[in-house]
Amino acid sequence: MQVIETFGRYVEQLSNTNPGRARTLLKTGWQAQNLKFRCAPEKELLSADQYLAHLMMDTMLKPLKDAANSVLVSVFTPCELMQEVGLSPYNVEAFSCYLSASKAERAFLQTAEDCGISETLCSYHKTFIGAAQKGLLPAPRCIVYTSLACDANLLTFKELAALYKVPCFAIDIPACRSDADVAYVADQLRDLARFLEEQTGKKIDEESLRSRIARSRRTLENYDRFQKERVDKYIPTDLVSPLYCGMTNNILLGTKEEEEYTRRLLAELKKAGPARGKRIYWMHTIPFWSQAVKDVFLLKESAQIVGCELAQVANLEHHSDDPYEEMAMRLLYNSLNGSISRRIEAGIRHAQETKADGVIWFNHWGCKHTLGGSQLAKKKFEAAGIPTLILDGDGCDRSHGGEGQTSTRLEAFLEMLNE
Repeated sequence: MQVIETFGRYVEQLSNTNPGRARTLLKTGWQAQNLKFRCAPEKELLSADQYLAHLMMDTMLKPLKDAANSVLVSVFTPCELMQEVGLSPYNVEAFSCYLSASKAERAFLQTAEDCGISETLCSYHKTFIGAAQKGLLPAPRCIVYTSLACDANLLTFKELAALYKVPCFAIDIPACRSDADVAYVADQLRDLARFLEEQTGKKIDEESLRSRIARSRRTLENYDRFQKERVDKYIPTDLVSPLYCGMTNNILLGTKEEEEYTRRLLAELKKAGPARGKRIYWMHTIPFWSQAVKDVFLLKESAQIVGCELAQVANLEHHSDDPYEEMAMRLLYNSLNGSISRRIEAGIRHAQETKADGVIWFNHWGCKHTLGGSQLAKKKFEAAGIPTLILDGDGCDRSHGGEGQTSTRLEAFLEMLNE
């Protein structure tokens, strides 16, 4: 832990005087961690989750190694088109998570606030903006984002496009879900294909794209099957693997590596032992850095996180043979699109599928959609017979932690479930 604190402090300090050296240090540290994932993984985790940790770190390192062939994206941006023209995903939320895990987030949060960014903006977005303003994070080839789920997208990506001076493409996602809305979003995605071809000079092969979109669907179906079939199994879990799934089931959809991950999950279910301990379904992001949360859930037999909302936002009931319509449906029928009731209903369904004993609705600081819907969510989950804890905190910024209160409330909730 002391090594990480020292590492984070040096990254912060060098960002003030020599951002290039700070970036090199960051890349070197993450490469060392990736080597650890490969050679000395967390043995208690499924080998599939060990593979996922390595896959996610590879994804994080690509923009640091080759920013000119990366595209800055919001978390729910369909990335299959980018993959077809050889661009790597460079995700705001994921990078902020990794900076926080490196204990280097505080200075970047402060930089963004000092430059006029509101304290109430989502800390994931604020961390990335501050790191970009410092010069730590390199400029991408271009930026692609959606209006889906997070209001911060509308500010963050315009700010970053102006800062980096790169082309930017926005995808507008209506809250309604008619055939006309599907056509509207699909047409935007066709425009995006032309935009990416102009940026890279590469042509998108329609048959290759169709095959990639089919792979995306198989991947989501595999993960959905895994979640349903794990109900009577004990799966050791940490706090980051569910978040990795939230990233890879979005920004890496369409890749062979992500499909391989879900295949490994299904294969390992056959070897898993019988379920034990309390099973918790987690709504929204997870404060992986919190010692109070680690004490309860980190590789514990007594309680496990059996699912995370962010990894299961797709609705697989809707399908089209047209690849652009298929991507459009994935965006429109995303459980976070539109009314809070849609999100709650999806959470109840997924919690029931995993036979969760309880749900934690995490009120991430700065997320108005989550904060505003918390009391309605608690009422509806409990009406469905699922005890629910509303837990306040921050997934990225330690200064909004409240560790003592978090520990007390988690212990009381689990005690209530045990009784």
